[in-house]
Order: sequence, then C-alpha cells, then structure tokens
Amino acid sequence: MTPETIPLWLPIAYTLFLLVLVPVYWKHYGPGNFLWFSDVALFSVGIVLWTENHLLLSMMAVGVLGLELVWNVDYFGRLLTGRELLGLSDYMFHPDKSLFLRGLSLFHVFLPAIVIWLLIEWGYDTRAIWYQTALAWIVLPLSYFLTDPKENVNWVFGPGNEPQQAIPSGLYFALAMLFFPLCIFLPSHFILQWLFN
Repeated sequence: MTPETIPLWLPIAYTLFLLVLVPVYWKHYGPGNFLWFSDVALFSVGIVLWTENHLLLSMMAVGVLGLELVWNVDYFGRLLTGRELLGLSDYMFHPDKSLFLRGLSLFHVFLPAIVIWLLIEWGYDTRAIWYQTALAWIVLPLSYFLTDPKENVNWVFGPGNEPQQAIPSGLYFALAMLFFPLCIFLPSHFILQWLFN
C-alpha cells in the first residue's frame, strides 16, 4: 500500500460531514443513537481514513457491510417501486423528518462504497471477526442498558422497530448477543475472506 491510497480530500470531507452530523443527530435522536452499529461504523471508518488501520476497516466490514448493503437495497427499492420492502429505511420516507435530517442518513450509501473500495485496495484481515465480536459484546449491553426500549437500538429489545413481548427481554437480549456473531459476523467473515483474500 502506498501513502496515496487515500487522497487527503476524502478524510477531510468525511470529517467535515461528521462535524455536521454529530450535533444534528444528538439534538434530534439523542446520544444513544450513536450506539447503532452503523453509527459505530461511520465513526470507525473516519478513523480508518486518517490512520489507514486495516484491522479496524475489516472489523467494520464484517460487522456492518452486509447490513448496509441490505439497507441500500431496501432504500433504493422503495425509491424505484414506491413500496416498502423490509422497512429498514422506512424513516427516510417520513415527511415529519426534514429533508436535511434524512439527507444526513445517506451516509448509508457512501459508507459501504468506501469500505468495499478499501477492501479491494488492502484485502480483508481475518482477525476482524474476533475483534468485532468483542466490540459488539460491549456495544450491545450499552444499547440494552442505556437506551430507551422504544428506540430498540441494535434490535436488543426485539427484531425490527418494536420491542418484542413473546419471551422475557433478558432472554431475548442473550439470544441477540449470540445472533450477531453467529448469524451476521460469521457468514460475513467467510464471504469477505473469499472475496478479498
């Protein structure tokens, strides 16, 4: 890798974007919103752009790239068809939210593009699944204990937008702690290893 892998304008522009997003999100969504895995990835990729940390990039790839791509399918599918597909990007179509606020959430479009580009440049660090699992096991309890169940950050209270009522919330949370590493990170790990190594 050469020092020119990341042009200087990109981390500068990315950082300026974060300087706008953070106070706006804090005001409208509260600090707990930054625990979403996608927001963790947003900040982490900002660090990657300045430090060229390959492991951190791979952690974000194994942790959120698949989910980000699904979000894009959901969002652009609804833009093209007018029909709700999965509901992941449903908030992007709420008229009660300003276009500016919704526009900031378009980071879900450029974030995976940056991650894929850098994976092509650098490859995938296979240690990432272990580090990402450790990170998730920090973020998920913080999401469970510090956020409002109605916000359902990282789906720690139920699948989708609403808390579930079928089983005790503690049991559901324990299952969520296993779900992400086994059902999201592990398949992503094998796919990334196959594609980028």
